[in-house]
Amino acid sequence: MKTFAGSLFVCLILALAAGKLSSQAVTAAPAHVVTPAEYERWKKDLSNWGRWGKDDQIGALNLITPAKRKQAASLVKEGFSVSMAADPDTVKAVDNPNPYELKMLSIGTDEIAVNYHGIAHTHLDSLAHINDKGVFFNGYKPDAATVLKQGHEKNSIHNVKNGIFTRGILIDIPRLKGVPYLEPGTPIYAEDLEAWEKKAGVKVSAGDALFVRTGVWARRKALGPWLRGRGEGGRDAGLDPSVIPWLKQRDIAIMGSDHPQYVAPSELRGAVHDFALLYLGVHLFDNCDLEALADAAAARKRWEFLLTAAPLPMVGGTGSPVNPIATF
Repeated sequence: MKTFAGSLFVCLILALAAGKLSSQAVTAAPAHVVTPAEYERWKKDLSNWGRWGKDDQIGALNLITPAKRKQAASLVKEGFSVSMAADPDTVKAVDNPNPYELKMLSIGTDEIAVNYHGIAHTHLDSLAHINDKGVFFNGYKPDAATVLKQGHEKNSIHNVKNGIFTRGILIDIPRLKGVPYLEPGTPIYAEDLEAWEKKAGVKVSAGDALFVRTGVWARRKALGPWLRGRGEGGRDAGLDPSVIPWLKQRDIAIMGSDHPQYVAPSELRGAVHDFALLYLGVHLFDNCDLEALADAAAARKRWEFLLTAAPLPMVGGTGSPVNPIATF
């Protein structure tokens, strides 16, 4: 009887210990919830301010070295190219409040106007686009009145006048999950990005241009426009704020997606978009149409390519409409 009781006691102790270990394992698992306090700490711990000098104005584009450009050039095997820009949208909709305007001035001349920031038009954000209490990347703090008169003295899109030439990588999350597009509100975690790397046989490395497809334009084509963006009620799929340390670790040079990465709880809505520009110094391609690129990459089973792009060299500008090109 004593032997049975002793055995029962040992089993009970082991069971309790196993339960405790299991509980600890769950607690120790990677957490996706990013608190506002943690996000504030990242502004210091993960910042690229000063990394390339106190006067730097191009941020992570410094990671595109001559060696990186040579590597990117070597990716061109066929000479087949595909655009990542959506056609200019001239139709007003719930997700396109400021459509492109095309005015014919004569049979051979026209005028184009666009308010390109937002969720509708393919564009490149400069490091003068996002600020925190008036301070931009690398501590640049302009006088607001001066900016409104003549644009930004630092961090403007003019710094990218010589263009972007580097290795591009497409991470296709809908294809990873076996769906045509992600539903609005779907978060993408670092585990998803790494699962795609394993599936596709590529790895994001320093100086790369990272493009993340969520399937915005495939869903819009199938179901019509819906309310997206930062505004009240806007719903997007995209990178979860918990991905920010991963982006820092991989040292990407530039990033793009088919929307501006606004997925998050309300208190951190736009966190990835804003942190990338303001603290990592990563310029952003917003609202790319990645559908044709995804099809071309899938047909070739090649998810890396040469990326080329160049904005309008607007002195003092906060960004520019742009046409990124992938060449295989």
